Amino acid sequence: MEPMEFMSKYAQHLNESQKKAVQAVDGPVLLLAVPGSGKTTVLVTRLGYMLMCKGIRPENILTLTYTVAATKDMANRFSSLFGGAYASGLEFRTINGICQKIILRYFKMTGKNDEAIFKLITDEKDSGRILTDILIKIMDEYPTESDVKGYKTLITYCKNMLLTNEEIEELGREEGIKLSEAYQMYNSYLVSNKLMDYDDQMVYAYRMLIQFPWLLKDCQDTYKYICVDEAQDTSKIQHKIISLLAGQNGNLFMVGDEDQSIYGFRAAYPEALLNFENEHPSALTLIMDTNYRSNPKIVDAADKFIQFNKERHEKHMRPTKVTGADIRYIDLKNRRNQYNYLIKVAENCQTETAVLYRDNESALPLIDLLDRQGIGYRMKSIDMAFFTSRVVTDVTNIMRFAIDPCNTELFMRIYFKCQTYLRKAQAEEMCRISSREGITVLSAAEKCLDINGMVVGKCKAMSTNLASMLRETPDKALFRIENPMGYGEYLDRNSIDDNKLYILKLLAYSEDNVGSFLDRLGYLQEMLQKKEPDYSQKFILSTIHSSKGLEYDKVFLMDICDGVFPSKAVLSASHKSQEMKNLEEERRLFYVGMTRAKYELNIFCMNGETSRFIRELKGPEEKKELNKSGTRQDVRHNQGKTVQTGFGKKKSVKAVQKELPSYMKNEISKPKSSFKLRKGTRVIQDRFGTGTVTALMFKDGKNEGNFEVTYDTGEVKKYYFPMAFAGGMRLANGDKVPIEY
Repeated sequence: MEPMEFMSKYAQHLNESQKKAVQAVDGPVLLLAVPGSGKTTVLVTRLGYMLMCKGIRPENILTLTYTVAATKDMANRFSSLFGGAYASGLEFRTINGICQKIILRYFKMTGKNDEAIFKLITDEKDSGRILTDILIKIMDEYPTESDVKGYKTLITYCKNMLLTNEEIEELGREEGIKLSEAYQMYNSYLVSNKLMDYDDQMVYAYRMLIQFPWLLKDCQDTYKYICVDEAQDTSKIQHKIISLLAGQNGNLFMVGDEDQSIYGFRAAYPEALLNFENEHPSALTLIMDTNYRSNPKIVDAADKFIQFNKERHEKHMRPTKVTGADIRYIDLKNRRNQYNYLIKVAENCQTETAVLYRDNESALPLIDLLDRQGIGYRMKSIDMAFFTSRVVTDVTNIMRFAIDPCNTELFMRIYFKCQTYLRKAQAEEMCRISSREGITVLSAAEKCLDINGMVVGKCKAMSTNLASMLRETPDKALFRIENPMGYGEYLDRNSIDDNKLYILKLLAYSEDNVGSFLDRLGYLQEMLQKKEPDYSQKFILSTIHSSKGLEYDKVFLMDICDGVFPSKAVLSASHKSQEMKNLEEERRLFYVGMTRAKYELNIFCMNGETSRFIRELKGPEEKKELNKSGTRQDVRHNQGKTVQTGFGKKKSVKAVQKELPSYMKNEISKPKSSFKLRKGTRVIQDRFGTGTVTALMFKDGKNEGNFEVTYDTGEVKKYYFPMAFAGGMRLANGDKVPIEY
């Protein structure tokens, strides 16, 4: 078929940049495709052009996609457009699929027995069991399912990024785990038992292509044209395999967008796109910059937002739609109010509406309310690792021990996390005495000769706290665990994110006692494991990761606050370069979430606080005010206007200035203090009463930043230190916080 005839028949609806991409067949080509620009349509049409206009044999074309589902979808779309006859002989594979074929080809060409091929572990449970046995040997406590999953994710990362032993050691130190030891033991076990996992499949194929030039040439002679979809999601080893198969100046067509690279935890390597022109000097770079999905307000805002990233190609996204609704920022007092708002949305949901979030756990309080009220919803990608996480396991173990104070197994899992100051040998002796004499484990402390009076007192205090928990509502019990019992300090000391503890508190509000709360957690876990997606429901819950490639009429982005999204781990990275790299990925994730919306985009803002992402979206504001929580804001150039002082009362800026020393008249936003604020500090605020500092979001080495107070009433508020104490907050013990300017 002549090119003009083909383009008239199959590509008439395409724009000029799409048509160029369809006809760019020879040599290395990089196609950068913004969200909603029709990249899959272009890729499928290009395959038809290669077969029908260029006369390329189908068996010489290899199309690689990210998932098995994507390979089937692309094959079906090709067949529906060009017919099954043309589809015959075309290969649509994942990279793992082609690696398996390379390994089998090696054994066939060398005449080796198939029994020499290592058996592929196809069930994640099998690799999980292997890793669990290893972690039992090297960890100080029994590994949870989340521990096992975390190690497995990091081992996958190591293999996909081709890390050296030294780099694996460093990564383990950063994560605070015995990664290198687990990595070596896991791989040794696989080799000795002639097993390989999916990551090994790529490692072995890569080594074979490097070590055996005849094998590489055979593959290159077969696959003379390689097309790669979602190229931004390829890992380093996958990129190297693709580069070997294509050669430096081969016919390689890579389609992707580094702005949508959001799988860094799976070792996605956006540098593959950024370095493409350097690795392929003769490369042609094309850009599809037209978004056909979202309204122009969303497209313009998303485009300006992603420009804050530096590691990217210079490009912009253009809308096709002429009009659309403004992005709506929904101001709420706290995170909890998001769920009440969304319940009302779900009750009256007539159009396809997606609630998107960074982590699955963000949706749990909403799911709990939807279930209690019998409101239907659909959830995409149910991954409830929350229930087996370290924090949730610890908290539920403490509660179960309160119910069963003679349970020695539970005691050994929690004693060192609750400020008992017991040595392991002492804890074990207490367990033996408890079992022998039929008394509670904590009361056995008095019968141990080598335990001093201070530690006995700590054990008595823990016993009293546990007994009190059983008479309290679960939200108060959680407060007791975190503060008087010292579990919050344990989390802080071990740099463990306490967001899961916050989610537990939200779930606890609807329960009357510890027992019913534990039952509810068990019910939610079982319910979610068994829940089948109901495709008739228009109210949809999904992580942003799972929503990639999809679109919805209306989108709500929730939990957009510093410490959650972007995550606390990102904002507290040990190295500035690593912090910037992680932050860019978080920004890409937010960008992907924004661009899922076709008509309406809604973003929740909590307590007047704006995350850095919302500040970037809105742009610099000339005039800012002190918000209700007393957070540090710039009130210069705001003369004659009123501000919130942190007492919940309005004062004019001039009035505030009159109360300050003369040298503070024009700089009322920069108080400093030598006082070290810590988690667990008890404070008083005139409007909300007495509370406890439950979270610090200070950057390393700085004695200022956001902090969170949980009041005795259950209210949670965020402030800025030391501004809050300059504005009226004080310590509950009567001491003054020294403030200097």
